[in-house]
Amino acid sequence: METRSFSPESLMMSYGYNPHLSEGAIKCPIFQTSTFVFKNAEEGKAYFEIAYGLRDKKEKEELGLIYSRINNPDLEILENRLTLWDGAEDCAVFESGMSAITTVFLEFLKPNDIILVSSPLYGGTDHFITHFLPKFGIKVVEFSPFDTEEEIIKKVEISEGNLAMVYLETPANPTNTLIDIAMCRKIADRFQKDGHDKVIVAVDNTYMGPLWQHPLKFGADFSIYSATKYIGGHSDVIAGAVLGNKPLMGRIKVLRTFLGNMAGPWTGWLLLRSLETLKVRMEQQANNALKVVEFLQSNDKIEKVYFLGLLEEKDGEQFEIYKKQYSSAGAMIAFDLKGGEKEAFVFLNNLKLIKLAVSLGSTESLVEHPATMTHAGVDIEHKKRMNITDKMIRLSVGVENYSDIIWDIEQALNSI
Repeated sequence: METRSFSPESLMMSYGYNPHLSEGAIKCPIFQTSTFVFKNAEEGKAYFEIAYGLRDKKEKEELGLIYSRINNPDLEILENRLTLWDGAEDCAVFESGMSAITTVFLEFLKPNDIILVSSPLYGGTDHFITHFLPKFGIKVVEFSPFDTEEEIIKKVEISEGNLAMVYLETPANPTNTLIDIAMCRKIADRFQKDGHDKVIVAVDNTYMGPLWQHPLKFGADFSIYSATKYIGGHSDVIAGAVLGNKPLMGRIKVLRTFLGNMAGPWTGWLLLRSLETLKVRMEQQANNALKVVEFLQSNDKIEKVYFLGLLEEKDGEQFEIYKKQYSSAGAMIAFDLKGGEKEAFVFLNNLKLIKLAVSLGSTESLVEHPATMTHAGVDIEHKKRMNITDKMIRLSVGVENYSDIIWDIEQALNSI
């Protein structure tokens, strides 16, 4: 009998769901329930032993349904489908991207640990790392995308404490600078000590995933998402996700149970819907972005464009990382206007089609001013070092007709 390994985009319609268990419904229903009935007391005992991490699963044993803070059919099917894109063993879905990120930190960091972080980061993540983690005696060491491996190692060596985690965003938000994930894995392994937990490498893959970059393939332990963005894709749901191997994800899921920050069935159902069109949407957005960048480069009111598709051999390591790690230039663009905040605000206030909002990855094109919006909480000097200036605009390209997007940008530029 012929068999075939179907592509993820084909499996998004049905993987992990049996219609005959749900009255033949072709789509997964919303399991709007708080609790589930056990067949017998022995079954309930076994489920709780696994859920609370009291023992490992036996061969072919699965965690049964208990309570929707722990698991729910919508979430389980969603998590199974998300693993397909990244080639992950397991996935955990959260109520937001920040709850996914902070749960990883809380599970794998302890006092006197060092977290090595790339810069720049999303403003919310940056604030949690620089203002919250130090309260618990966790030391933060920062590196830039242009630091060499040797320079990064030296920064860790001169810091007191044990390296416990390397956390990065690549491409960086909003500058689109790249970091070599495999290099970060090597650095983590260099500081691995016998008898200590594994030094974790965690990658925020929101900008490019789950289609255009797969961090686990380059040695990362976790691929993390604000599922609000491309995965959700319709500006109508807040969610996050973490993907990795089963042992590490088991720890994440146990902590999620006690923090109570897992996503609900409605969120799961909405994301299941969105996964069916994820590839179609993202490919259209990427194609539109190429057209928009071509226009921006030709406009005399634009000083600089930050876009992966513009990288060339002369850009050295950045170009090499791009060719190695990415299958597309994506749909996120940043650009510097000639001028400053005044000119940037005139541009933003005169857009007609593109919406002034701080999210990204949705069907509609979105634009924002990083210095005063998404990265408003980042220290001024830090923003300067990261080149997040008053003249920078961040654009998330949507699925509209590209000529309409370009027309809107042009007429807003002409208002300056």
